[in-house]
Formats: sequence, structure tokens, C-alpha cells
Amino acid sequence: MNPKLRIACAGAGYFSQFHIGSWQRLEGAEIVGLCDHAPGRAAATGLPAFTDLTAMLAAAAPDLLDIILPPPAHAQAIRAALAAGLRWIVCQKPFCTSLDEARAVTQEAEEAGATLIVHENFRFQPWYRAIKTALGDGLLGQVQNATFRLRPGDGRGPDAYLDRQPYFQTMPRFLVQETAVHWVDTFRFLFGPPNAVYADLRRLNPAVAGEDAGHIVFDHDSGLRAVFDGNRHLDHAAENLRRTMGEALIEGTEGSLRLLGDGSLWHRRFGALGEIRLLPPDSWEGFGGDCVHALQAHVLAAWRDGAPPENRAADYLPVLETVEAIYASSAQGRKVALA
Repeated sequence: MNPKLRIACAGAGYFSQFHIGSWQRLEGAEIVGLCDHAPGRAAATGLPAFTDLTAMLAAAAPDLLDIILPPPAHAQAIRAALAAGLRWIVCQKPFCTSLDEARAVTQEAEEAGATLIVHENFRFQPWYRAIKTALGDGLLGQVQNATFRLRPGDGRGPDAYLDRQPYFQTMPRFLVQETAVHWVDTFRFLFGPPNAVYADLRRLNPAVAGEDAGHIVFDHDSGLRAVFDGNRHLDHAAENLRRTMGEALIEGTEGSLRLLGDGSLWHRRFGALGEIRLLPPDSWEGFGGDCVHALQAHVLAAWRDGAPPENRAADYLPVLETVEAIYASSAQGRKVALA
């Protein structure tokens, strides 16, 4: 019988519910401890509760630390895990507070022989996996245009985000660093690395410190132009605005793919009037098509089988480099080339 993956979690904030619920549904995983600076919040999960990360790692003896904390706590938590001898670490995005910090802890993890994975889950949403399959099957021919329109409708007024993730209001970099980064990674997953970016970012809500709307254009060697069009004030046609957070259209020489807000995916052949449904509407009532579970199942399989996981920190650094280029492009009003 295969041993279970022993997991310790750091952080009991809003998003931890999705991590915890997913690990508890995986037969080959067991949560052996949860740490949070607020004792009541940690205890409320019903898991073995701790307020000190180092003490939890020593007492619980996990195989993996799942870091579900804001960026200022990432590097310290990763280093604590490495010091405790852990060789499997999963860390939430946005990864660390800066590109330099992310590079430093990535190098430290690699030197220790540890597998450090960034919990970037959007590429694991079922519609993007289906799009990846359709592109691999050549369904669209040569892809020339791709657009995602972010429209969660949650960014209006002085109380925006306060009921869920209030720190959103104080982030000096918001739309790109916190949200569009999902599509920086997902576009790389679908289309490969871009060679240049152009961005025009703006702030619409005065209650928010950072930008909350903008356009980003990604250039690719294939000739593809991918566009992220984000506006957190506007909505799209969906009962659950956070399921897909918007709509996508991908167009190629042989046809197009259309992602709707209900999670359904539609294919139209070039020259045709009608569409064929490739993926039905999503029925998962939790977050993002159960993408957290898909990612964590992938991590468990990698730990068990020794297969290389997606989103290793070293592979994720180009995402953060692209984020830096996006901010530089908007500040300078010009296209910025990527290495």
C-alpha cells in the first residue's frame, strides 16, 4: 500500500478553504497540521492547529508544505520549510514580493534539491485544458488572434473586495500582479512564450491603490497576437461571475473557439454559421471549475510517481519577468521585448 502524502498548510485565510477541501478529497493525501497567526482561525478548520510555522513543521513532520499566505510571507515560509528539511513545497501566487526575491528562493530550493511549485491553478481549469487539447489537435489551423476579456464585476465602490480579500485595496500593483498574472501563465501554457508585450493600464476605482483595468498585448514568434482586456468594474453573462471571470475568443485559419462565462467551450469551423459544443457548462459550485483540486491531484501524482510537475518555480520565473515587462511597458508607453 502506498504511503499517504503528509501535508502541512500555512495560512487559514479566505482561499485556504479550497486548498484544504481539495487535499481532504484526495485519497493519497493527509493534512497533518495547519498554521495561522490567529489561533481561533486555525482551530476553526478542525485540523491540528499551530500558530508557529517552525513548531508545526517539527511536530507534524510533513512531506509537503502548502503555503497559502500573501506574498510578503512567501520567502520566509519557503526558507523555514527548507531549513526543516522538506523537499516538497507548494506556494501560492503572486510568488514572493519581487522578481529578485522569487529568483533567490528558487535558487535556494534548487540547491537544496527541493521541488518548489507555484500554485498557479488557472491553467488547470477544465476549459483551458480542453482548449489546449483542441489546439494540439490542430482544430483551428494557424492561430492568429486570442482575446480574454476579464469582467468579474466586483471592483466598484468604496467596499470593493472588502468582504473577501480586503488586501486587494492596498496593493500598489493590483490588476496585473494579482489577477492578470493568471493569464500570463495560461497564455504561455496555451500558446508558448511571448517575445514582447505592450500594456496600457489604468485605475478606475479611487478606493483601490493599484490599477484595476487595462489592456495587454502579447506578441508571439508564430505571428499570434494575444490580448488580455481586463476591467474589474464590468461584468459578463454568467450566473457565477467568478467561474471563468470573463470570456475568451481564439481564432485561427481553420476556425475559432469561444469560451463562455458558464464554462462551456464552443467550436466553429471557418466558413460555418453554427457552432459545436466541445465542453458543457461547468457544474462545480466551488472555485474555477475545481482547478485547485486538479492542480493538487497533479502535485500528488508527481510526488508519488516522480514525474516532473507543472509550474515548478524555475519554470514560473518567466511569468514574473513578463509581469515586470508589462508594468514597464505601461509606465514607458512602449512595447517591451522579452528575453
